[in-house]
Amino acid sequence: MTRRAVITLVSTALLATAPLAGSAVADPPPAAGAPGTVVSNEALPRHLWLDGAASARRLTYWTQDSDGNPALSTGAIFVPAGTPPPGGWPVVSWEHGTVGVGDDCAPSTAGRSPRDMSYLGTWMKQGYAVVATDYIGLGTPGVHAYLDGRAEAHAGIDMVRAARAVDDSLASRWVAIGQSQGGGAAVFTASLATRYAPELDYRGAVATGPASNVVEAFSLIGPAGPAIRSAHLTAYATYVLNGLKAARPAFDLDSYLSPVGRDLVSDAQTLCFTPLADRAEGVTVNQLFSRPLAEGDFVATARPVMDVPMSGYDRPLFIGQGTNDSDVPFPMTAKLIADLELNGVRPEAHIYPGKDHDGTVYASQPDSIPFVARLFA
Repeated sequence: MTRRAVITLVSTALLATAPLAGSAVADPPPAAGAPGTVVSNEALPRHLWLDGAASARRLTYWTQDSDGNPALSTGAIFVPAGTPPPGGWPVVSWEHGTVGVGDDCAPSTAGRSPRDMSYLGTWMKQGYAVVATDYIGLGTPGVHAYLDGRAEAHAGIDMVRAARAVDDSLASRWVAIGQSQGGGAAVFTASLATRYAPELDYRGAVATGPASNVVEAFSLIGPAGPAIRSAHLTAYATYVLNGLKAARPAFDLDSYLSPVGRDLVSDAQTLCFTPLADRAEGVTVNQLFSRPLAEGDFVATARPVMDVPMSGYDRPLFIGQGTNDSDVPFPMTAKLIADLELNGVRPEAHIYPGKDHDGTVYASQPDSIPFVARLFA
């Protein structure tokens, strides 16, 4: 059976209408729809709304994984109060940072951090509708393929399509904005948006603390490597490994893991970020592994999934990075910017001295708000 067929069958099991009382036959199962096709549309509980929203909905919709196979994602739409401008509300497609890879971590059901609520509320106050994908596998079949950049980008783009299908007050004009995991997703989005969804009017992207050069960094890790004492980095590492296994099921992950690593990687499939970081306290990154990641097929398997594209950028791209970021260290983003420039891409780079991972989100807004406003001018 093909992977496409498996996805459709699993999705059908979750979404098919139950049989009528006294009937032995269920309604015909829904087939996979085109990207952006809405499967379900429900009111979002009021406590999950952004400040300034006049309405909020939770959607389940079809998108595509990085191989082009149909997959389901969920996400939320937040529409501002007031009268939309001519042509409709311009759209911000929010691509969120790390929350986990299990269903209980999906922001449209689990909620968002105070930081994200405040940040997104600021965008709403600027007159944008906000649509926010959960990504494939967070609340839908399968394990979320963490840092599978094309799959994340597809989910973010198809969230715009899905939102416009159920709310005609949204314009076709849109931008992608993301932080951390979502910052990397926003860069991927910037590289493919106009080709993937030519009927939409994509204007550009904002990426802060973007995940990049992950494979480069991981290729230096092994059991004899330095003892990196950061529960956050250990937790991120387990999500990266789970994400690669979800994206490429044939990858022999167990051959790289120590017994400690196997336990923690297994726990990471269900634990969201904060409890996983608590669980990882005292476990160094190198303790996860039984052999170096430079050996075997890790690098060759991971590069096509996680390496940021170096071409395809046909709209403006904003990259913001704090110098004191310990989650996405400054040198990784500096290398991303340099690599893009070497390939003829000219991102608008903003460096924030002394700012850490969270601090960069807020510090960037005095620069990113006018950047986005110019895109819609």
